Formats: sequence, C-alpha cells, structure tokens
Amino acid sequence: MIAVLQRVIESSVKANGESAGKIGKGLMILLGVAEGDTENDADILIKKIPYLRIFEDENGKMNLSCLDTGGEILVVSQFTLCADCSHGRRPSFAKSASPETANALYEYFIKGLKDAGVSDVQTGKFGADMKVSLINDGPVTIILNSKEL
Repeated sequence: MIAVLQRVIESSVKANGESAGKIGKGLMILLGVAEGDTENDADILIKKIPYLRIFEDENGKMNLSCLDTGGEILVVSQFTLCADCSHGRRPSFAKSASPETANALYEYFIKGLKDAGVSDVQTGKFGADMKVSLINDGPVTIILNSKEL
C-alpha cells in the first residue's frame, strides 16, 4: 500500500463535478492499494501517519504530529500510484488491487484514521473522476510504502 502525504494549509476534492471532501490545515493523502495488500498493510500506515512529526512547533521545527495539531486528513484513492513504468512508455496498472479489494482496504484505512483520533477525516469518491486542489505547506511531501516500513 502506497501513501503520498502532503502537508497542506487546505485541500479539497470534487468527484464528478460535485464537492466530495474539504479540509483545512492537515494532510492530503493519495492512497494506492496494490495487489496482495491486506488489512495489515493498512494497519502499518495507520500506526505511522497520524503520529508522524511533520508539523512545525513554536520554534519552527517539524516536531508535531497531525494528532498534536488537531489537523484534518483528506484521503483520495489513487490506483495510479501502483503503476509499473518499467517497460515501454505506457504504464501498466496490473499491479493495482481489484476495485473490490481496493475499496474495502480504502474504507478500512479511513476508519483506522478516525479510530486513531484524527479530528476530521474527509474523502474523495472511490473510483470516480476527481479533481484535487491543495495548498501544499512547506512544501512537505512524504511517500510511505507499507512494504518498506
């Protein structure tokens, strides 16, 4: 499971032209679910992300977590994170999980963030054509892969 975290001042997502989710200060997460990923992969990310100290304290040091700051999280599913670009010029998405599996793990991940105490978790619409807007703060962008943690 791959998560791209972007520390944001604000972020929003529209699905099929309609507002789906909107947050203020916090994290915008693009989440890719690969074939073979399980709830254990989601648990690894859930145990890491809310506690990752990437928000600045009063001294300007990245020393605070999303939970420490009361930050919000916007989660957007993105199967293209599982793209294989090693052959030719057209990405293969064969390593992405099936839509049924990916959606179940996406929902599990969202529930896990809420259970961890994140103040507000917003989402896009799984499988929809989405337009994501954000103001990246820093910019701070971090990529996590559950298989590497």
